[in-house]
Amino acid sequence: MRIFVTGASGFIGSAIVKKLQARGYQVQGLARSEASAEKLQQQGVQVIRGDLQDLDGLRKAVEQSDGVIHAGYIHDFSRMDHAADVDQRAILAMGDVLAGSDRPLIVTTGTALVSPGHLATEQILPAAGAHPRSNSNVAALALADSGVRVALVRLPPTVHGVGDHGFIPMIINMAKEKGAAVYVGEGDNRWPAVHRDDAAELFCLAAEKAEPGAILHAVQEEGVPFRQIAETIGAGLSLPVKSLTLEEAKAWLGWMAFFASTDNPSSSAWTRQTFNWQPSGPGLLQDMRESGYFHKV
Repeated sequence: MRIFVTGASGFIGSAIVKKLQARGYQVQGLARSEASAEKLQQQGVQVIRGDLQDLDGLRKAVEQSDGVIHAGYIHDFSRMDHAADVDQRAILAMGDVLAGSDRPLIVTTGTALVSPGHLATEQILPAAGAHPRSNSNVAALALADSGVRVALVRLPPTVHGVGDHGFIPMIINMAKEKGAAVYVGEGDNRWPAVHRDDAAELFCLAAEKAEPGAILHAVQEEGVPFRQIAETIGAGLSLPVKSLTLEEAKAWLGWMAFFASTDNPSSSAWTRQTFNWQPSGPGLLQDMRESGYFHKV
C-alpha cells in the first residue's frame, strides 16, 4: 500500500510518515525544496517534487497512490484567503482522481474554526464563509458524494513536541523579546492540545478506518487555560507574567493576539471511542517544561 502525503517534511507530516512506515506502508512525499526532498529521501520516502499549486503534479501523484493524507498548507496569516484558495484547489484536484475509488483522502484542518467559546465536537459541521479555510473543509466533505472516502482531521491550536515551530515557540520568543509572558484578561480562555506523535497516529487510523464524511478530533487535552501557558512560559524564561486587555494584547502580540485570546475547548470523545485512539504523550505544560522549549529561544 502506497500513501501520498503532502506536507511530508513538516513538523506533523514527518511524524505521520514515520507512523505510516512503521505500519508497513510505502510513502510518497511532496517536496517543494531541495532540502525537503533530501530530508524525505533520508527517511526512505519516494519524493514527488512540486507544491500545492502544481495541480497536475498532485493528480499524477494521487494516481500512483492508494490514498492521500493532505497535511500541507500555506501558513501565511497575512494571506489567509490565498492560502485557503490554494488548499481548496488542491483538495478538489486530488479528489477528482480519487472519485469512485473509495480510496481515502484525509484532510487536515483545525478545531479553532469550530464554535469559539463553546465545546467543539466532531458532530459540528464546517460552515461555508465562517472562515477562509472553512470553505475548503466544506468542499472536501462534499467529495464523499463522488465516492471519495474523505475525512477531516481537526488539529488543536498547539500540536506540541520536539521540533515544534508553531504558536507556542512564537509566543515564547515574543515573551523573551518583550520581557514578560502575557495573557488576555483573566486568561481563562482554553487551548486544546495534542502531542504530535498522537496526532500522527490518528491520521493513520483515519486513512485506514474513517468512513466518508467523518470528522475526527486530534485532541488530547480538551482545554488548557491560556493563563497556565503564560505562567509556564514565565517560569521557563524567569520572566514576569501579566494580564493585558485585548487592545493592549494587539499592540504587544500583533496578529497573535487573536489566537492568544481564542477560547476553543474541544472534545475528542467520539474520535477516541470510534477509532480506539488512546493518546499517551505528555501534556502541553509538561512537554513545554521537559522538551527543550526554553533552550532554543
